[in-house]
Amino acid sequence: MTLRKLQRIIATTDVHSALDTATGGMLAHLHALKATSLIADCGDFFEGTGYYHLGKGQLERETLTSLYDVLAPGNHGWPHYFEPDLHSMTVCANAVAEADGKPLFARLRIVRVRGRRVAVSAIMGPQAFNTIPAHQRGGHQVTEPAAALRQLMLEHHHRADSWIVLSHSGFTEDLKLAAACPFADVIFAGHCHSENYGPINVGDTLVLKGAELGAGYALAEPGPGGWAARTTPFPPASHVPDDLTALHHKIAFTGRMLTKALGTVNKPYRNTELDRGHLLAEIATRLRTGLGADAVLINETALRPVHLGVHLTLADLLAIEPFDNQLVHAFLPEEHTADPGPLLDHLAEQVGPVTIAPRPLPSGSQTVLTTEYLANTFLDGRTHQAGLRLGQAVRRTVATPLPDETDEAAR
Repeated sequence: MTLRKLQRIIATTDVHSALDTATGGMLAHLHALKATSLIADCGDFFEGTGYYHLGKGQLERETLTSLYDVLAPGNHGWPHYFEPDLHSMTVCANAVAEADGKPLFARLRIVRVRGRRVAVSAIMGPQAFNTIPAHQRGGHQVTEPAAALRQLMLEHHHRADSWIVLSHSGFTEDLKLAAACPFADVIFAGHCHSENYGPINVGDTLVLKGAELGAGYALAEPGPGGWAARTTPFPPASHVPDDLTALHHKIAFTGRMLTKALGTVNKPYRNTELDRGHLLAEIATRLRTGLGADAVLINETALRPVHLGVHLTLADLLAIEPFDNQLVHAFLPEEHTADPGPLLDHLAEQVGPVTIAPRPLPSGSQTVLTTEYLANTFLDGRTHQAGLRLGQAVRRTVATPLPDETDEAAR
């Protein structure tokens, strides 16, 4: 086996199972770069498209183990990072067990890049950690990221000439992290889906991130005057490397399954990018009437903005609602029934804009129709299932069934 002589570090982030994009250039380009590059990911490689829904993470796992060297854990797909093949690739300085404070992952990796001893570590921001479904993160916690990194540096400063951080925290948070940890040479950002990609200098630290959804990557390499960094899109693939042929065929097969037409897109949503707020407002009104709920509460981030054409495909539906949310009737925390305002402010801070019907949420409301995720993570738990998934509500609202499906349902 040829010993790799690393020249640079490459980092992707928030791929979110966008494997159709990956086959367009990401896989082939990473394969070509691997001989001379440490390939890293900053989290959320899983969940977000029908590829994950149908394959349950198998395609993503095979992609990571075939092409990547080191991973930061993401809030999406958190349990996958504990699978043996991926756990051995994952680093994180601040994820620990609640019971004894022991690290959940290796805290760093030391590699040689152009002759330099480079320490590669990762952190997860508290906001990202708190969005992991409660049942998945039970017994886990994260400590303050900057403090964890500083402690790590004090313990291992004699082993490394440079420090690289893979962050799953958000670009704005990573600018603060750079100011708090000036010893870091490069921080590769993730989690935020912001329009800011950098690189931005904070003192001598470079902060940058690659384009999400498999569209591009960030690159950093050491030179005589310090580290240089840039972002770049993945070029189109001219061919599929022999090593990736089997994986490519599996992705293509799943892609063909996702082309199934589910209905004709209704005019307000046809040939345009989906407005999540508008769609959820319509869904909330329908659900409140159809299911007899006192109130409906759903976070906009339960859905993804997708450009729709004339026909709604399975790929479209699973891209719009990639998380397979079950709708449930849930209790509001008792302290918020008289005044739900602080609870709604907390939800908006943690998960983004929230759709409510009716608006404002009536004072004295005790239960709401919501997603199982919100119920178990932020409310007092569910009372009972509503017998409907959010994806079903999306499908019924966005599209009209095809004639053959309507005939079949009538039989």
